[in-house]
Amino acid sequence: MIILTFDLEDWFHILDCPQTKTEQEWKQYRPRIHANTDRLLSLLDEKGRKATFFCLGWIAREFPGVIRSISDAGHDIASHSMMHQLVYTQSRDAFRSDVAQSISLLEDLTGKAVRAYRAPGFSITRDTLWAFDILHDLGITVDCSVFPLSHNHGGFPGLEVSGPFVLEQHGYRLKMFPMSYVKLGFKRLVVSGGGYFRLMPWYLISRFLRKEGYFMTYFHPKDFDPDQPKIPGLTAARHFKTYVGLKSSYGKLAKLLDEPGCCDLETALDRTDWKNVPVLELTRERNLEKQMGKIKG
Repeated sequence: MIILTFDLEDWFHILDCPQTKTEQEWKQYRPRIHANTDRLLSLLDEKGRKATFFCLGWIAREFPGVIRSISDAGHDIASHSMMHQLVYTQSRDAFRSDVAQSISLLEDLTGKAVRAYRAPGFSITRDTLWAFDILHDLGITVDCSVFPLSHNHGGFPGLEVSGPFVLEQHGYRLKMFPMSYVKLGFKRLVVSGGGYFRLMPWYLISRFLRKEGYFMTYFHPKDFDPDQPKIPGLTAARHFKTYVGLKSSYGKLAKLLDEPGCCDLETALDRTDWKNVPVLELTRERNLEKQMGKIKG
């Protein structure tokens, strides 16, 4: 099962970069979201594939036509927050307000309920488990925020679930689709999106696809835009991660869409046997990573 998802951001939505931190900085740059989204929609239509788009509420507010075009093409609309801020930098009230605004905007534009969420930078961590409580309160039933390795913005290194699971805490349940990983020697890598997807040759990616039964992608429109401007002042490492492989990534995406088993999140929900996935209980006294490390998907 290859789950196709796109985090709908513009080319200047780069985390941990002072030049692109807030809306004040974003408005200094010319948007490229229209052309980049249209290109992706055309390719998806050509290949007969549906995807889930985790959309920024800011994009919905500033460019509502982009959201309508995605929804009108039959793709799922989910939330990627309002203002693309890391969860662990926000208070609980600020997080609630941010997600609620994004859901309201997206639902008003599409006329459809928003039930899935992915945090910017996969930034729900063991110190911000309260975020899941708030997501549940806001009507979210599916989360795609868990990164099963160490990450610049958090992650859960002890997570060894290799597919969907159910998160159970405080009397409710969330259906969880964590990022997928592959094993390369003694290392685990997430190769299904971002810099790794752009960097790795197709023959390696296709090899992993055929080996793994669960492959959760996380692409951005900017991942397929080799003509995007360069943000000044990035470190050498950040510059490499942001711009590596842009010329070849679109071709690799086209090949990925030809693979059997590609589907959107809604279809993945239907295909998953939820009676036989791991169920994870959380309490304040028990460490998330310790629990997750005991579960094998």
